[in-house]
Amino acid sequence: GPTRKMPLSASAMDFFQLFVPDNVLKNMVVQTNMYAKKYQERFGSDDAWIDVTLTEMKAFLGYMISTSIHHCESVLSIWSSGFYSNKSIALIMTQSRFEKILKYFHIVAFRSSQTVHSLYKIQPFLDSLQNGFDSAFRPSQAQVLHEPLIDEDPVFIATCTERELRKRKKRKFSLWVRQCSSTGFICQIYVHLKEGSGADGLDALKNKPQLHSMVAKSLCQNAAGKNYIIFTGPSITSLNLFEEFEKQGIYCCGLLSTRKSDCTGLPPSMLNNSETPQSRGQYRIRMKGNMSLICWYNKGHFRFLTNAYSPVQQGVIIKRKSGEIPCPLAVEAFAAHLSYICKYDDKYSKYFISHKPNKTWQQVFWFAISIAINNAYILYKMSEAYHVTRYSRAQFGERLVKELLGLEDTSPSH
Repeated sequence: GPTRKMPLSASAMDFFQLFVPDNVLKNMVVQTNMYAKKYQERFGSDDAWIDVTLTEMKAFLGYMISTSIHHCESVLSIWSSGFYSNKSIALIMTQSRFEKILKYFHIVAFRSSQTVHSLYKIQPFLDSLQNGFDSAFRPSQAQVLHEPLIDEDPVFIATCTERELRKRKKRKFSLWVRQCSSTGFICQIYVHLKEGSGADGLDALKNKPQLHSMVAKSLCQNAAGKNYIIFTGPSITSLNLFEEFEKQGIYCCGLLSTRKSDCTGLPPSMLNNSETPQSRGQYRIRMKGNMSLICWYNKGHFRFLTNAYSPVQQGVIIKRKSGEIPCPLAVEAFAAHLSYICKYDDKYSKYFISHKPNKTWQQVFWFAISIAINNAYILYKMSEAYHVTRYSRAQFGERLVKELLGLEDTSPSH
């Protein structure tokens, strides 16, 4: 849960600023102004440009965040006279001023000579965000590694041509997270760029198990020695990775797939389906030290690799139609944590900022901001302030937008 107690009067902005404080916003102001100056020195002066202020930067973020609540094709729809216009916030800043800030917006204006990382334009922000996540929240023992579902607006998708849809889906990066499966709080973000040479580029993509192993290690670098139980999908689950994690005091439970997983070192007899017909709930087990490979049957064969649960401990999967199906405890635990993440995706994926910039670093930035707001809401729901105001996720987002735009007092209404 949260590591600090927030006051009863804490606003949406107070929770958001646990992760994106004023010093981070002030840095965006400085870097944006520096980039605007550099751009104009190179391409000619821009008489319409005036240095951005902290108040304007907050309003700029507020406009962007508003697209996560009122999904629209473009953030510029706010100033239009169409269906997605928003007259209540459009008066704070003119459209032309917003477009100028959008043109020059930067987090790192200059590339240092030592920089080789492709995400150098956003890395300081991601590092700051990570520090905020680490200091504001203490996760439960059970955590999940996965790629979060990032929802596209269904109305807009329905009006897209197939060509537009293909273009939108071709992201140049994948976003992975380590997530507390008791609360849904995202503890760590890892961005994998699909372009470029080196260990994390296209060459690594050709070797999927190696790539996913690298992603898992990056996401768990702060988890060593804390006895966490990490749940993984088939793409990450492998004997070598789990054994490596065990040496670091990290325990695992993963679904295994003969098609997607790295099955090196696992007994072939357990990877082949038995020819004799099996009844639901039957399972076979092979053990090596603390590691168990479980093959469980339920309208098909499911394989699990774990060193976190004893294979002899019994559990049950409860189905609406068929009632209770017996299974090892590892299978029950995996199903429970996976279903929680599905609920999280259903609830929060629709609140991702719908602005779609061309630049990869900007796409990553808006995804990271969306995750920060979802985390802020989770902390708000766990605080005493929630019992005073009880905002839904949409109301919390609207409140945050108004506070960023300076439209209302930050103390909650009673």
